[in-house]
Amino acid sequence: MRKQLIAEVAGVIAAPVEQVWPVVVDSTPRTELGEHSLAYQGDWWYRGEWSVTTDPEGTRLVHRVYNVAGNYWAVALANRLFIGFGERTRRSFADALKRVGKRLGCATRLA
Repeated sequence: MRKQLIAEVAGVIAAPVEQVWPVVVDSTPRTELGEHSLAYQGDWWYRGEWSVTTDPEGTRLVHRVYNVAGNYWAVALANRLFIGFGERTRRSFADALKRVGKRLGCATRLA
């Protein structure tokens, strides 16, 4: 599968991976699950991937959005040239990050 990165955002959760990972898995729709990574596909072009890694402050959570349809311009036109897409992705990710932190009772921050 050919993937083209459209957006990437990351954050830090002040808890160890062993605590964070089950919460991420439980709260994120997925079609594929790997060791500390998961992915889901939607629409005809979208693939979202989430991963967790150890960070000096706890856990780094990364969300990447890929175009998997191939033809970038067709996808870009269908998505209004992605105007505002990065900011919407960042806001949505920030909300998800806060929910994970709230569920674990710990601090979070965008990276």
